[in-house]
Amino acid sequence: MQDGQQSVPTIRLNDGNGIPQIGLGILRIDDDETESVVSSALAAGYRHIDGAAGYGNEAGLGRALVDTRMNRGERREAVWVTTKLRDSEQGYDSTLKAFDRQLRLLQLDYVDMYMLHWPTPFDWRSSESWRAFDLLRDEGRVRTLGVCNFLPEHLQRLHDETGEWPAVDQIELHPTWQQREVVAYCRDHGIAVEAYSPMARGADLGAGDGVIGGIAADHHVSAAQVILRWHIENGTIIIPKSVHARRQRENLDLFGFALTPEEHRRIDALDGPRRAGHDPMTFSYS
Repeated sequence: MQDGQQSVPTIRLNDGNGIPQIGLGILRIDDDETESVVSSALAAGYRHIDGAAGYGNEAGLGRALVDTRMNRGERREAVWVTTKLRDSEQGYDSTLKAFDRQLRLLQLDYVDMYMLHWPTPFDWRSSESWRAFDLLRDEGRVRTLGVCNFLPEHLQRLHDETGEWPAVDQIELHPTWQQREVVAYCRDHGIAVEAYSPMARGADLGAGDGVIGGIAADHHVSAAQVILRWHIENGTIIIPKSVHARRQRENLDLFGFALTPEEHRRIDALDGPRRAGHDPMTFSYS
């Protein structure tokens, strides 16, 4: 799907910027492998790459952007690049120093979105880091400011201390962990919701004793495509990860079918009590 990006909707953010609704996640990909994985995704039509300092592969992402000539000029404008601050580098001065290093690794003049990776309420420095984020945005080196894993209490505290809501909250979100309270709070405050682990790292493909598989069979698509289409129709930004070119193309190919209201209800009913990842109240991605 060489022109896949033409089919991907754009989500308009509260700062006026537009983010492609489907991106490529690059968590747990070795730096040496990241260059080829990202290059493959860009060739397939992805125009949104989600990275982070904590993933240890910003240099590989940077090499892919250079190799595909998407690090400068008009081609750079066509791709959305996100990266995230390490939790251990939160704070005003440390954030500015960290960002300089990250931008060099990415070989870019700016990033489209810079995010706080975890709220770390046990060592809260989000407001100090946000002041540095504001400066980076004023300088034109960051376009959009976001957070990851923030619960309503963290979003409210950040707003109380900075006077600003983030444009995006990236959270673990999939059929068996729907975080409805967080999603509702974000939407009430104009914050776009972005789902990582949109398929629970593959665990949700068999969720509900075959519910997803049955819907997939009815539409002649894969179980993964059903889950990703559910996210798309819910207005959620998604960043599925795959290192395989065929799967990357499949994860973009979501616009030839639509779920019925009854199918939505069946998937909504899969919501459960356990996350696949970490607890934002206790976790830090150092």
